[in-house]
Amino acid sequence: MRHAEVRYFEGVHPERVVLTERGREQAGAAAAELDGIPFDRVFTSGLERTLETARIVAPAMKQESRHALREIESGDIREVPPDEVQAMMTAAFRGVVPLETRFLGGETIGALVDRVRSEIDAVLADPDWDVALLVLHGAVNRALLSYALTGERIFLGGWEQAPGCINVLDVGTDGRWIVRAVNHLAYDPAHADAARLTTMEQLWQEYLASRP
Repeated sequence: MRHAEVRYFEGVHPERVVLTERGREQAGAAAAELDGIPFDRVFTSGLERTLETARIVAPAMKQESRHALREIESGDIREVPPDEVQAMMTAAFRGVVPLETRFLGGETIGALVDRVRSEIDAVLADPDWDVALLVLHGAVNRALLSYALTGERIFLGGWEQAPGCINVLDVGTDGRWIVRAVNHLAYDPAHADAARLTTMEQLWQEYLASRP
């Protein structure tokens, strides 16, 4: 899953943002959708928005934090001209993103891909589970889905990851992946209520609204 809805530009550091009321409703819808799934383990990045989502979706399960699965780290955009911020945000996850690209001037896509792949390989090497819930982040999920689909060191930015979305993947003991579902919204299965914006375009709108 991707964590449910938060607001990034309301005076709270991105690592400490919590779910909005709508986000808690989204997580509740996911909980109803996944009710009865026999999760053996629940993994999060350790950031509060993933912990809060996991508590709602699987309240009886202990959350295990995997810091290497934290969201891609952006640079400081406060002094960057708005037109440059818009260009960076709206094009951040377009097509096959070059690995040397820095996300909003911060961490490179390649660094994200490498840490996600390494951590996922470690999770898969642990035999002590069969069905796991991972509550993570948009860019992290894109890296994971790209790995599952291609097996290569590549980042496919076109995987949309709406707040609270569910992805379903199988992986065998031979390391072969099957991608069964991507970006399913329990609260809006047909995406009929979506504003037809990508998550990064929506982030730009929120950033613009937050400026004086």
